[in-house]
Amino acid sequence: MKAAAFDYTRPRDLADLLRQLAGTTDAKIIAGGQSLVPMMAMRLVRPALLVDINDVQELQNITLEDDCVAIGACTRQADVEKSDTIRQHLPLLARALPFIGHDQTRNRGTVGGSLAHADPSAEIVLVAVALQAELTLARAEGERISSADDFLAGPMTTTLEEDECLVAIRFPRWTEAGRLGVGFHEVSPRAGDFAVVAAAAQLLLEEGGVCRRAAVAVANATPMPVRLTTVENALLGAVMDQKTVGEAAALADALID
Repeated sequence: MKAAAFDYTRPRDLADLLRQLAGTTDAKIIAGGQSLVPMMAMRLVRPALLVDINDVQELQNITLEDDCVAIGACTRQADVEKSDTIRQHLPLLARALPFIGHDQTRNRGTVGGSLAHADPSAEIVLVAVALQAELTLARAEGERISSADDFLAGPMTTTLEEDECLVAIRFPRWTEAGRLGVGFHEVSPRAGDFAVVAAAAQLLLEEGGVCRRAAVAVANATPMPVRLTTVENALLGAVMDQKTVGEAAALADALID
């Protein structure tokens, strides 16, 4: 099929983008287009206006800050995957990125696009929930900050307003002393396919293997990715042996569908 007719605009910078979004009621932002274009081709989405943000350089960056790593919403997934800053300071995100589609899709897909699309199986969305990322949303009148949990309103649904643009995502860095470990696993029919279910975990261990801090989340087992706080609490203060991990993981059964 072919997309329904639409108007097209390509703002030159963030200020121009926000001006063009102001007052719109039926616009879609396109960055990588890896999800939006197929949906338009099947006419599941029919925007009257397509706003191409690929020239907005303010949205393309990876910045190390005191307590987080900030990623511009239009930053390519492939650039994040190759980033030494991400590998060193956000190892869970680095572990998750190779599971997203294939090299070709990551070369075009963006971090912000994945979050704005809000697919319940999406790897970046899962990591954002697990690490409690903060999202900066901008409109012509100013900015607001949203947690990843508050941003996600349901499957393929967010709290982003029609005249707003996601401009940056800040993933917290765990800077406490100790040994940081991460794990990411998903089940899918083939490599690169959508996950049937996925799980992400990040633990901070003290000397002796005692868990000092934990983040555990699952995707596609609930309508939206969910952080398993009951599992996390069961791990805190415990030595990470096979028995402890098994008992904590079993608690997930009551938290997912």
